[in-house]
Amino acid sequence: MEGIFAPGLFSAKTIVVTGAAGGVGGAVARLLAALGAEVVATDLPAAGLEAVPSALRIGADLRDIAACEAVVTQTVARFGRIDALVNAAGVWVEGPSELATEAEWNRCLDVNLKAAFFLSSRAIPALSQTRGAIVNIASDAGIMGNAGAAIYCASKGGLVLMTRALARELAPKGIRVNALCPSDIRTPMLDHQAERYGDGDPEAYLSRLLALYPQGESARFLTAEEVAAQVAFLLSPASAGVTGASVLLDFGLTAGY
Repeated sequence: MEGIFAPGLFSAKTIVVTGAAGGVGGAVARLLAALGAEVVATDLPAAGLEAVPSALRIGADLRDIAACEAVVTQTVARFGRIDALVNAAGVWVEGPSELATEAEWNRCLDVNLKAAFFLSSRAIPALSQTRGAIVNIASDAGIMGNAGAAIYCASKGGLVLMTRALARELAPKGIRVNALCPSDIRTPMLDHQAERYGDGDPEAYLSRLLALYPQGESARFLTAEEVAAQVAFLLSPASAGVTGASVLLDFGLTAGY
């Protein structure tokens, strides 16, 4: 995938990637490292980061504000700068809203929204020095409502609007902030989702998702590498005029909304 970008595109750049042990975060970390970046990979547990190409690995529960501050502090102490932040950590929850629990709400909102906000917040001084960029991995579910996924939609919808607000606030500092809104991505997270919520038939669950796409029989899921390529574009000089955007990567799934 790095072949579509100039070699060394992110040389001498320090980029923090959250959720780096996951499918999307790992793909982002691999691509950015291949393009020359000093990648700071963070996730929980830290053991999941061993296979991630990175200059610094930090195990951190980013639902804790102190952990967000520690990631920023350790990164600046090691590299002296932060050029970009990719908030890729995320969790899924679904089910009838009348059966939702407080624990489900707290975990989803804390991982998908709170962590992204406070890591971005604490990174602002360093990003101001480099006139850097933030990419938040949101979702098509942050653009349109999905039945049975009110909590997840709340977290991703909040992330989309937070992105827009931060873009306005941070533009005078030269910091760009964008949200990438992909549809379903074929990663271990999606497989786990199908296993947990598929009523014993994960393949039927996945088929129901694909049936929503306008491509019909040729519909497919995104790959993590396709998402990573869009992240790299949003961090690159080629997107210098893009900030406050909610970039849809969804095969037209939301085009009718």
